[in-house]
Amino acid sequence: MIFSKKLIAILALLPGLAFAASGGHPLDSAPERTSMSSLQNGAKLFVNYCLNCHSASSMRYNRLRDLGLTEEQIKANLLFSQDKVGALMTTALRAEDAKTWFGVVPPDLSVIARAKASPGGTGSDYLYTYLRTFYKDDTRPTGWNNLVVPNVAMPHAMWQMQGVRTVKMVDEKDPHDPSKTVHKFAGWEQLTPGTMSANDFDTNTADLVAYMAWMAEPAQNTRKALGVWVLIFMSVFAMFAWLLSKSYWKEVK
Repeated sequence: MIFSKKLIAILALLPGLAFAASGGHPLDSAPERTSMSSLQNGAKLFVNYCLNCHSASSMRYNRLRDLGLTEEQIKANLLFSQDKVGALMTTALRAEDAKTWFGVVPPDLSVIARAKASPGGTGSDYLYTYLRTFYKDDTRPTGWNNLVVPNVAMPHAMWQMQGVRTVKMVDEKDPHDPSKTVHKFAGWEQLTPGTMSANDFDTNTADLVAYMAWMAEPAQNTRKALGVWVLIFMSVFAMFAWLLSKSYWKEVK
C-alpha cells in the first residue's frame, strides 16, 4: 500500500549538534536492510514524507528500477503528477518560500547518509536515531524537539505513524562540575498512539534510512558484489603465483 502524499512541512536535517562522540544522545545501530522489498518501502516513505520539502537532486526516479521497480510502478506510486520518470527528485517548495517560512532552506538529501557519518556512528545510525527520537515540546515553534539535535527546527514528519510522545527527564549532578545539574533522558511517555506499533515504526524507519544510504551510493551493492569476486580472483591468482614461484625455484638449491 502506497501512503498518500502528505503536504508536511519538513525543515532542514540540520547539521548534527549532538553526536554521541561529542557527548550527545547515544546513537542506536541502524538495522541492516538490504532486501529489495525494504529498499522499495524506504523509497515510498522518502517520496511521501521527505520529498515535499527536501530534494535529492543527484537521483532520478528511473534509477529506482535498480530496486526492482518497473517504470509503470514508479509512475503509479512514486511520481507526482507533473514529474516524469527520467526527472530528478526535486521538491516543489521554492527556496525563497522555505527561507521566508522557516528561516532556512531544507538541504538536499542525496548524500545525507554519508554526510552524517562521524566517529560516534555511521550516517545510517545517526539518521535512524534522529528520526525516532522526536518528542512533543510546546516551547518550540513547531511543537517538536529531538534528542539527537536539541532545539531542532524540523517538525516530526512521521508523527502520525509513531504517535505523540514526550520525554521523561531526571536531574543529575554534572560529573564534570558537581555544582551544576544536568538533565538526563530517562525514558518515553506515550501521549497518543500512532497508526503503527513501536516495532513497526522502527522497521519502517530502518527501511527509510536504508534507502537514503542506498541513494547516497546506488552502486554500492554492485561494488560489494564485485569486491567479493575480486577477492576470489586474487586468492586464486595468489595460489597459482605461489605454485609458479615454487616451480621456478625448485632447481635453485
